[in-house]
Amino acid sequence: MSMIHKFSMNGYNIVLDVNGGAVHVLDDVAYRVLDFYKEKSKEEIVEALKDEYSTDQVLEACDEIANLEEEGLLYTEEVYSTHPSFVDRKKVVKAMCLHVAHDCNLKCKYCFAAQGDFGGSKELMSFEVGKKAIDYLIANSGNRRNLEIDFFGGEPLMNFDVVKQLVEYGRSVEKEHGKNIRFTITTNGILLDDEKIKYINENMHNAVLSLDGRKNVNDNMRPTLNDKGSHDIILPKFKKLVDERPKDKYYYIRGTFTRENLDFAEDVMYFAEQGFKLTSIEPVVDDESNPYALREEDLPKVFEEYEKLAVKYADMQVEGDDFKFFHFIVDLNQGPCVIKRITGCGAGNEYLAITPEGDIYPCHQFVGNDEYKLANIMDEEVVLPLDITNKFRNAHVYSKEECKKCWNKFYCSGGCHANAMNFNGDVMKPYELGCEMQKKRTECSIMIQAKKMLEGK
Repeated sequence: MSMIHKFSMNGYNIVLDVNGGAVHVLDDVAYRVLDFYKEKSKEEIVEALKDEYSTDQVLEACDEIANLEEEGLLYTEEVYSTHPSFVDRKKVVKAMCLHVAHDCNLKCKYCFAAQGDFGGSKELMSFEVGKKAIDYLIANSGNRRNLEIDFFGGEPLMNFDVVKQLVEYGRSVEKEHGKNIRFTITTNGILLDDEKIKYINENMHNAVLSLDGRKNVNDNMRPTLNDKGSHDIILPKFKKLVDERPKDKYYYIRGTFTRENLDFAEDVMYFAEQGFKLTSIEPVVDDESNPYALREEDLPKVFEEYEKLAVKYADMQVEGDDFKFFHFIVDLNQGPCVIKRITGCGAGNEYLAITPEGDIYPCHQFVGNDEYKLANIMDEEVVLPLDITNKFRNAHVYSKEECKKCWNKFYCSGGCHANAMNFNGDVMKPYELGCEMQKKRTECSIMIQAKKMLEGK
């Protein structure tokens, strides 16, 4: 089924060919003609628009659209549901989230992990549990060479000796199995010192650095255990880590915005002012019993803020600034990567989370929900229940009713499984608020690319 999506932003009339990924910036006439192009004849379109445009203008626009269609750049058909890479997906584990510490030294008000312990007791992962997890990942990764391990928490720096032991172990066994393990650490930075910064910069392929933006915003949401602000502790440590980070390794500053800072574009710009080049600010996700949670009534303001940020960001990109905002980076080229976008994050199959006790969950956001405890990594034989893993495996954009007809399906991957479960009790029914924000971010991303294409140096 062919599908297009059209919208106007920042002075551009933009049309996306959903299945092919082509983006077109049209004049006002062609943009209006598209409202009728598939349903009416040329004569009927001329009649419908006679009060706005001349006959010649309308006919010329019709021909322009017809040419794009003939060249395979508009109204292309969907071909990915029968693509071999989608139909014959291999069951391999590619990534693991190791919860090395179910404990934390911050008290973030919006924390889904209940201050790091996920509603259970405070625990640190032993080397033995982590070692078993790495062994399992290698043994179940098939022909996949590059594997991902994320050290997560709570706060993983609270168990840093075990982190180092696990990196050393991974490095000692990867080559004999033909693997390359890429380690990531997600940290709030409180415990960073020169030694840890040096180690992270030498050994972690990626570092996710948690900071919510401006001092007042961050300190309101992310207090220390003694209720002091964390911004002034964290910021200089993050700056040092980033300044010393090798160019071939990644990092990003990751924030969260809530109802308390719907002007989050200012926080993104704050990151830019502080010299951080790779950034992200995610919307908080929780139900309305949480006073900080976003609600439907907040969406107009959130959309306005995304557009405001996109206009600033597009200007920066045109000027050649290398600042990056994660949510405004979208790959419009359909091809091998689109299969990944169709199938989603891989939770419960390609991606697994391991708790300090060795319990296996589909992802870090299911940790603590006993219904989704799959097995324990210390079991003599680890067998994941097929009814749960297949439920996640089959929750893709072609099986979800809301996704099938959505223009954004190739860019959002069907949404977050945990959010779908938490809000709708069903992985097949996406979290609507998340969908709407994702669609706005995709529109912003497309506008930015269009501006770069037309005005870039």
